[in-house]
Amino acid sequence: MSIRIGIMGYGNLGRGIECAVRQNPDMELAAVFTRRDPKTVSVLTEDVAVCSVSEAEQWKDKIDVMILCGGSATDLPEQTPKYASMFNVVDSFDTHARIPEHFANVDAAAKESGKVGIISVGWDPGMFSLNRLYANAILPEGNDYTFWGKGVSQGHSDAIRRVEGVKDAKQYTIPVEAALDAVRNGENPELTTRQKHTRECFVVLEEGADAAKVEEEIKTMPNYFSDYDTTVHFISQEELDKNHSGIPHGGFVLRSGKTGWDGEHSHLIEYSLKLDSNPEFTSSVLVAYARAAYRLHKEGQSGCKTVFDIAPAYLSNKSGGELRASML
Repeated sequence: MSIRIGIMGYGNLGRGIECAVRQNPDMELAAVFTRRDPKTVSVLTEDVAVCSVSEAEQWKDKIDVMILCGGSATDLPEQTPKYASMFNVVDSFDTHARIPEHFANVDAAAKESGKVGIISVGWDPGMFSLNRLYANAILPEGNDYTFWGKGVSQGHSDAIRRVEGVKDAKQYTIPVEAALDAVRNGENPELTTRQKHTRECFVVLEEGADAAKVEEEIKTMPNYFSDYDTTVHFISQEELDKNHSGIPHGGFVLRSGKTGWDGEHSHLIEYSLKLDSNPEFTSSVLVAYARAAYRLHKEGQSGCKTVFDIAPAYLSNKSGGELRASML
């Protein structure tokens, strides 16, 4: 039997989920839920229901895993606990500072309903988180470094678009090359948040909006921009559409460590991603963890999980025997 997937929200991430489901033969798309008028939303998969979010509860017995595609700033803190009371859920909540709080809220809702909720799934948090954990376990004497970009951050772009007076926006995260080189050279630098990355914002204003006020609100936004050197460019919608329509991203996780009785040998672990489409890659990770949520629920588990709690075999469509024969 196919794993029946629901998509909550049909933007860039939702469309990516739809494409990823098509690539996984043990899954099928059951329904798409939208805050827009469903009649105005056209999906790629034939004969799939497009429904209002208000109809979600009617699908409790028709969907195995609901993948939530809202933004981390305001959507997911409300949506994930809410829908965990009805479905097994997976989200991509990426406000790192608020993950413990979000985990607690989802855990309470999922345990009460007997469902599984997997939060903060994607590439960071997500795949980068796993690589940080593996590297720390292997090289306990060492230093961690994470660099993002250059690329478009969906979460940060969404946060800018929530600012009053902003019509549209894209935000690029850019590693500071000198800092990255110092890590690769084994210098083990102590780097502040501000020394590792800069943030560059391209913003289209609503007519009559106060540019200075918008810029100040962006630059002082906690958890997103206040700890970084941030540049804000105000441009036209035409320029944004022409020059900033893509959604590339990527980054690096590094751990520099030492082994030996006196720490005489140095090692560098580096994991990197170069993504042509941030939302489509994130969607592919979400879909793999949807399989894990389904399997865990079938085993009788409930509550909130993160990528740290889930064995890699739960992500794969292959059996244990196939994995041992082909990948171990």
